[in-house]
Amino acid sequence: MTAPTASSDEESSLWRWAGPLAALVVFAGVVLILHHQLAQLHVHKVLGHMHDIPRRQVLAALGFTALSYWLLSTYEVLAFAYLRRVIPYTRIVFTSFIAYSFGHTLGFSAFTGAAIRFRLYATAGVSAVEVATVTGFCSLSLAIGLASVAGVSLLSSGTNAAAVLRLHHNWSVLVGTALLVAVGVYALWACFARTAFEIRGWALRAPGAAIGLTQIGLGIMDLSLSSAVLWWLLPPGAHIGFITFLGVYAVAVIAGIVSHVPGGVGVFEAVILFTLPGVPAESLLGSLLAYRAVYYLVPLVFGTLLFGSKELSAQRSRIAWAQELASIYIAPVVPQIAGALTFLAGSLLLFSGVTPAVDERLAFLDQFLPLSVLEVSHLVASLVGLGLLVLARALFRRVQAAYHISVWLLIAGIFASLLKGLDFEEASLLVLVLGVLVLGRRAFYRPTAILSERFTPVWVVSIAGVIAMAAWIGAISYRHVGYSDELWWTFALHGNAPRMLRASLAVIVIGSAYVLLNMLRPARPEPAVASPEDLSRARALIAGCDSTVANAALTGDKRLLFSDSGDTFLMYQIAGHSWIALGDPVGARAGAEELVWRLREMSDHHGGEPVFYQVGAERLSLYVDLGLAAMKIGEEARVSLVDFSLDGAARADLRQAHRRAQRDGATFEVVEPGGVDALLPVLERISDSWLAAKSTGEKRFSVGAFSGDYLRQFPVAIVRAAGVPAAFANLWTTGTHDELSVDLMRFTPDAPRSAMDYLFIELMLWGRAQGYRWFNLGMAPLSGLESHPLAPAWHRVGNFIFRHGEHFYNFDGLRRYKMKFAPLWEPRYLVARGGLALPRVLVDVSVLIAGGMKELFAR
Repeated sequence: MTAPTASSDEESSLWRWAGPLAALVVFAGVVLILHHQLAQLHVHKVLGHMHDIPRRQVLAALGFTALSYWLLSTYEVLAFAYLRRVIPYTRIVFTSFIAYSFGHTLGFSAFTGAAIRFRLYATAGVSAVEVATVTGFCSLSLAIGLASVAGVSLLSSGTNAAAVLRLHHNWSVLVGTALLVAVGVYALWACFARTAFEIRGWALRAPGAAIGLTQIGLGIMDLSLSSAVLWWLLPPGAHIGFITFLGVYAVAVIAGIVSHVPGGVGVFEAVILFTLPGVPAESLLGSLLAYRAVYYLVPLVFGTLLFGSKELSAQRSRIAWAQELASIYIAPVVPQIAGALTFLAGSLLLFSGVTPAVDERLAFLDQFLPLSVLEVSHLVASLVGLGLLVLARALFRRVQAAYHISVWLLIAGIFASLLKGLDFEEASLLVLVLGVLVLGRRAFYRPTAILSERFTPVWVVSIAGVIAMAAWIGAISYRHVGYSDELWWTFALHGNAPRMLRASLAVIVIGSAYVLLNMLRPARPEPAVASPEDLSRARALIAGCDSTVANAALTGDKRLLFSDSGDTFLMYQIAGHSWIALGDPVGARAGAEELVWRLREMSDHHGGEPVFYQVGAERLSLYVDLGLAAMKIGEEARVSLVDFSLDGAARADLRQAHRRAQRDGATFEVVEPGGVDALLPVLERISDSWLAAKSTGEKRFSVGAFSGDYLRQFPVAIVRAAGVPAAFANLWTTGTHDELSVDLMRFTPDAPRSAMDYLFIELMLWGRAQGYRWFNLGMAPLSGLESHPLAPAWHRVGNFIFRHGEHFYNFDGLRRYKMKFAPLWEPRYLVARGGLALPRVLVDVSVLIAGGMKELFAR
């Protein structure tokens, strides 16, 4: 229950940098290879070759692109058939196209199609595990397609493929055979396996012959179509057959994936250039640029237009079904789409700033504008690009100030693009991004200051990579211009190289300064265990809360995180690598959104995992925005007190238990906080005897522990036997009188047999008389989990423990006991990152509640 040590923090921070830095190293290596390969490159010739591609070839490439993206949607149709879920086909096509168009083009972990897919399908009631299954199924389909086309290429045209890939003929045959054998083994498993395949806690069920064989066929067709896009765009002198090219294309795609470089940018091109040395580099690079435009940028533009049109319909339409459709499809992914497009717009401005302007357009501007306007506009455009890169992350996190600044920067970028060289294409894309951002403005509600948003290693490396790529493109574009100190001070209409130098220097200096400022500024003080002043502030907010679990903040064993306005707090504690919050934030909704983001940022800074334990369904969308997955851990029993009574046949058992306790001499009273102090010695003896009889110790975190300071804060219900206290429970109340609950419940061995039933019945009757609307009986762990054969693995494991774990905890008995009061059952969730981190999170939560690892094993 203590914070990680400084050494563990440093070790975690180093590991967080390992992946991004490795990708940056690979990217740098690719840049060096390309720099060597393109030593004599002329940018104008590359663009000329790209413009010289015949129109019929471009149209054919666009047709293959459309078919490829349509086939990608069939991956997801098959995935839902595998899950036996029925999702409307139009929704699948829409989601698939948005996810792939953004995921293919951008490729950063924060921008991937998987994140977009998760948010869009989650609104249709698809669980996080099912979304992960869909994503994994689609990735497997791609892998099958890559293995199939590469194997066929290596075997059917072995000699040509071996020569192109620089392999010995025997190796070509061996690799091709191994790939096809792997696909064949998968086909056999898919068709004939009858048992699930377990791997790291995931149960993989064979899809069956229909789905498995269709999956293989679609994978081959999709890779064939996407490779046909580039094959049709190759220059006439390429002289490479389609089957041979399939192998080259598959190797290039695999290299881009393995490198972890965002979008495979540079890696894919380097492999193609390396394997086709007989084709002039300038013409081949022109074809590769055309391929990137046709297969990546065109779908991205259409995806953005589709996104914007749906959002526009949500803003303008007053028809209920249109608003519902737009909210289902668009609202969950506005920050992701807007942030991704803003990052792309910033990259575009930086790349434009380091490439030559069109001479004819400059000559036209020269007739109307002074040179100083052109020079300033060029510099401003590059700085706007840098600003958009920086703000993209804050847009992902829904920061309101980032939205307003991005809007003004995009407007400035549009004017700067036109004034620096009449870049209509660039300005049009910026207008498109601006439109999407404005239409989705309601998604940016967080009042957090931009400077408070710390950069993660992935973002630092991503921004550095874009700036480095821009600098390299500038060096390549003007490599034939001899460097001299005078270039820095040269101002001329056609002085593109001097403008590139000044803009690059400004971007590098200002970007480095901002990143260093962000990383080196003092961190916001992190809360320690709550002080008396913190508890006093929390007590005022608890009084206005409808949920009794807010009273758990007063146990004094948790840290309290307050919003900047002070109208909301969140209680949490640290166990292992997990930063575990109990329940939803207490207070205003705006403050709740601020606090869950801040907890995630604090845990990320320390290399930990944010976890939200025992939260309700009402605010699950808030946690999904953080990229977390919800896992049902049980159900909470709530009894309506408005109509509670002991009358009727349904309450016969309760009436009998109540009368039996009264015959045994039981009496009930509620002692207000001011009178608890005098009873503490008696209550302590009851508590000690109860703990000894149960052979257990005090629990922590989600419940209180016996202490005088804690009990003095609450009313205490007492059950007396022959006038002597025999059982007690401290009451958790709400100032709104919406809910009443108990925390500690202790009784002596000689208490009346029905003491607990009697205590609950009297409390419910007392609560009804006091005007409370609900009595909370607490959570039944692992209750209400799905039990059908296709349920997620966690539900199947949880149900097994629920049925057979009576040696450790009476799960089923607890639920049956609470059923006597005919409660309503409300689901409760644990929200955390999924995957391999989940078992460690569950252990950390268990250790925290038990009070330590030793106590957990003792239980």
